[in-house]
Amino acid sequence: MKIRKIGIILKKEAPEPERIGRELGEWFARRSVATVVNTISEDMDMVVILGGDGTLLHVAAQASSFAIPVVGVNFGGLGFLTEVAVEECFQALEAILTGAVAVEERMMLKVRLRTEGDSGPWQYVLNDVVISKGSLDRLVRLSTWADREYITTYRADGLIFSTPTGSTAYNLSAGGPVVHPGLRAILVTPICPFMLESRPVLLPPGMNLCTKLAGDAGEVKVIVDGRFAWEMRQEHLLEVKTAEKPLRLVASPNKGYFEILRNKLNWGGRSNGTGPAAKCTETR
Repeated sequence: MKIRKIGIILKKEAPEPERIGRELGEWFARRSVATVVNTISEDMDMVVILGGDGTLLHVAAQASSFAIPVVGVNFGGLGFLTEVAVEECFQALEAILTGAVAVEERMMLKVRLRTEGDSGPWQYVLNDVVISKGSLDRLVRLSTWADREYITTYRADGLIFSTPTGSTAYNLSAGGPVVHPGLRAILVTPICPFMLESRPVLLPPGMNLCTKLAGDAGEVKVIVDGRFAWEMRQEHLLEVKTAEKPLRLVASPNKGYFEILRNKLNWGGRSNGTGPAAKCTETR
């Protein structure tokens, strides 16, 4: 990956990312790499995010549309997507410039709200689409289909459509599984369902999913990657399917996927490179 021009996206109104951004601009300039701040354009070779996962989610759709690799430096909280720690930022970027790095393709979704005879524009999603009820005590009823085959009518506080990347977001809090981002699948997870038998479902990526309200539910919101997208009403049909282009995410050269899970989810245990773990990597 020959790198000549880089976009640097800064977390809004945060002095520390701004300071590191200035230092990065000077650091890249010494290596004959041009930088542009808070802009993404088709001629860029890479985008560096200085912020949290929310900052990365905000630019994921645009970066994926141009197939530009993205690397995230974590200035936020958990940081499942922004894998590089601030203190290892320059070391990791040096490794990236020398080509010692893997670029993962993270599946994305697209979603739109339809009415009879009218289809709105698609919005693109890296983590999840969440249908959430308002402050009323009543449950929402959501009749849901996969490729025109009826699945069920969920009675719950809401419903989550998630990518494998987003499986560690709201899906996890709602009792859904952790799904490795190397898989291509769509997760459908009810939020606090009325019936305990109503379980999360893992579906093939080629399925076209639709859901609509079954009866009056009061205020119901559709949240796309943590941002309000629409208010959903009875005449609406929400359509979710796999996006044509994935996000190209630069993996941290210093951490593996399961190390990140152990650290972020407080899983116990460490690998010392011996025993069964080492044998798994042996060649025959």
